[in-house]
Amino acid sequence: MRHGGQILIDSLVALGARKCFGVPGESFLAVLDALHDTAGRLDFVNCRQEGGAGFMAAAWGKLTGSPGIAFVTRGPGATNASIGVHTAMQDSVPMILFIGQVGTAMTGREAFQEVDYRAMFGPLAKWTVEIDRIGRLPELVARAWTTATTGRPGPVVVALPEDMLSARSDVAPLTRAARIAPAAPDPDAVAEARRMLGEAARPLILIAGANWSGAGRAALRAFAEGSDIPVVAAFRYQDKIDNNSKVFAGEAGVGMPPHVRALMSGADVILALNTRFGENVTGGYTLLDVPVPGQRVIHVHASDREIGKVYQPALGIHAHHDAFVRAVSPISGGWAGWRAEARAGYEASLDVPPQPSAVDMGAVIAHLQDVLPGDAILTNGAGNFSIWSNKLFRYAEDARLLAPQSGAMGYGLPAAIAARIAYPDRTVVCVAGDGDLQMTSQELATAAQERACPVILVVNNGTYGTIRAHQERHYPDRVSGTALANPDFAALARAHGFHAERIAATADFAAAFARALASPTGGLLDLDVSAEALTPRQSLGQIRQAGRDAAKNA
Repeated sequence: MRHGGQILIDSLVALGARKCFGVPGESFLAVLDALHDTAGRLDFVNCRQEGGAGFMAAAWGKLTGSPGIAFVTRGPGATNASIGVHTAMQDSVPMILFIGQVGTAMTGREAFQEVDYRAMFGPLAKWTVEIDRIGRLPELVARAWTTATTGRPGPVVVALPEDMLSARSDVAPLTRAARIAPAAPDPDAVAEARRMLGEAARPLILIAGANWSGAGRAALRAFAEGSDIPVVAAFRYQDKIDNNSKVFAGEAGVGMPPHVRALMSGADVILALNTRFGENVTGGYTLLDVPVPGQRVIHVHASDREIGKVYQPALGIHAHHDAFVRAVSPISGGWAGWRAEARAGYEASLDVPPQPSAVDMGAVIAHLQDVLPGDAILTNGAGNFSIWSNKLFRYAEDARLLAPQSGAMGYGLPAAIAARIAYPDRTVVCVAGDGDLQMTSQELATAAQERACPVILVVNNGTYGTIRAHQERHYPDRVSGTALANPDFAALARAHGFHAERIAATADFAAAFARALASPTGGLLDLDVSAEALTPRQSLGQIRQAGRDAAKNA
């Protein structure tokens, strides 16, 4: 006889879970009791706020391909953790959020901290379930794991009434995970895709998604290079192909470079692999006409619900992207100049002028490019500061980027901690804005406790930069609500045991970064960056003047 917490944890161990993130709560005491016996097999990472735990679980799913597991208590714990669920859904990554729930005898009465999780998470999660009978625990946990990992991966929410968890049963826990072969493409569809690409004058490959295997990424590169077709990555997925490859042409996302916009709108055939065609990759749904694009789109996706959701493809192929790129052989055509122009546009986009700032972020990224190992992991949250590591850093074949599709501030630090836990021997660098970091800075304590401390670069410009830029563009000279009075970030980091320094000049960065990398307790560098240097090619003053000019001409 086991209690529900033991059946659940034994099942998760059998499924392959190694870490889980959360904040302890009285509603899942039986789970915490079961975790007492799984040290070294399934460990509980004790976070400081459920939002941080949710971000860590979402980042774990993105980095490893295995569901990120989070445990939170009912009510406030669940609402705090919801940001992780939203992030995992927009990122299309596997995650399972387990929530303690009121006892079954109290449901529907608005008991203390009671929430209807099916209603709350219905629009946010891929599936939501409440397990009110202990005998169904193995069945529904297995379904949650399969749902999170197959088709378009995503988050699953599982509510666990506390009396169900503490009850005892002789039901057997799971002993293994199901082995589900990915959907393979129809050979005739592969042949048709090759024919359509071969007839193109300006073909383009658009890639997205986190769930690429190593073999799939290698097959993607072999096909793209063998066919000499330019590759554009969807928003924050540029780490799926070596950016040094001659076919890589940049990222289609927020702040889309002009040459990428031209590629997207000018292509006559687009092979879209694992892409869900969100707002950012389509320039607000303007680069492709809705619902029938002028470009002929070949849409390959493991979920049939994504094909035709926004755009009606010329050819839809319901198959896993890994399976497709392994099945398709290279083609040839007369587009060598198109590909060369695409690559030249990308390389030109990496050249930025000196910045009007004490610390020049262009020089910082150039130094990171020179000194970071090829398998470094970079993370960031949301804000204008992310332009530097997202648009200017070239991700090598084994490098990874953990950045939220959802534009969630605060993601970078928890993601970096999860990365350090998953891969303790790899270099992890978090690039954070000053406002961004303060969303989850309490997780510095989690990093220290877990001995999973990354190097953190704080782009400290004293403002919510993205909103300030929009303010000056649309309401010039009327700044409101965006100024930040910041703490001493270096002192805050030192209080948590980190090595930390304030960097007041670009020339000081290289030596300080070396010290931070060498520190066994991680490092934080507080960078003095001017608000004038909000973007690589347009100063805040220039944005403001453009706003003034637009207002005069309105």
